[in-house]
Amino acid sequence: MSRNGLSINGLIIGRGGGVLNLECPIPTFPLFIEGFSLTFLPFGRVIETIMQPSVTLDQAYQICKRITISHYENFPVASILLPRRLRRHVYPIYAFARHADDLADERQDREALLAWQRAFHQAVKEGTDHPVLMALVDTLQRFDLPVQLFDDLISAFLQDLEKTRYRDMPELLDYCRRSANPVGRIILHLHGLAHGNALEYSDAICTALQLTNFWQDVPVDLAKGRIYIPQTFLEKYHIAESDLKRRTCPPGFPQLMAELIRFTRDLFRTGARLIALLPFRLAWEIRLTLQG
Repeated sequence: MSRNGLSINGLIIGRGGGVLNLECPIPTFPLFIEGFSLTFLPFGRVIETIMQPSVTLDQAYQICKRITISHYENFPVASILLPRRLRRHVYPIYAFARHADDLADERQDREALLAWQRAFHQAVKEGTDHPVLMALVDTLQRFDLPVQLFDDLISAFLQDLEKTRYRDMPELLDYCRRSANPVGRIILHLHGLAHGNALEYSDAICTALQLTNFWQDVPVDLAKGRIYIPQTFLEKYHIAESDLKRRTCPPGFPQLMAELIRFTRDLFRTGARLIALLPFRLAWEIRLTLQG
């Protein structure tokens, strides 16, 4: 929460009318909502914001929707295959996680991330006028979503700021349990399916998707100082970190990746059993995801 207004995804929205001029380090998008006038200069550094003193719940959901749509390529579960009655509630979940991700990955601001978590807990207990948290708390209450799932996401973002190497696969899987699996579990809760084998199969899919990103993004993660390939695997195939940084292909690298891919495919095969437990539209969403 800013002294002058509400901070949303790196933006600050003024309260009680008036105009705020602030530094904007990244380009953003125009946002037009009834009762609001938000003008973002493309690739500029100044944001001018005018808004009414309060935010209604519907307006809060609209803000979350705009944030989600602006990053749509990274959030397929908000697609048309999701029932309309649920789609609205996915938006604040994404907006919450997106802001946490930006704080961790773009700003690398541990204190801001912890403050975001505290604001979330305060909103759950006392309510809030922050649009993202207002809509999120409404969704939590309507679907009885476990707060722990959101704390797990925050803990994974915090870990990204503090941990750049993983000793073995169990250690990496524990990270996936908090960074990826909560999203699938939240979607199951929204559908009333968070029980029995569905949770196990959902975790398998989410973990496999997270691992797939790790295996295909090795150069991207290296540029950020991170290596997600477990150290025990690198040692097994006699691959040094210097080999990865030189972007060479040492003799054991194809065999290393083959073993990691086999492990990940087994998770996908386990997770595929989830499809039979899902309603038609969500089953198609998962089927398309598994097929890439």
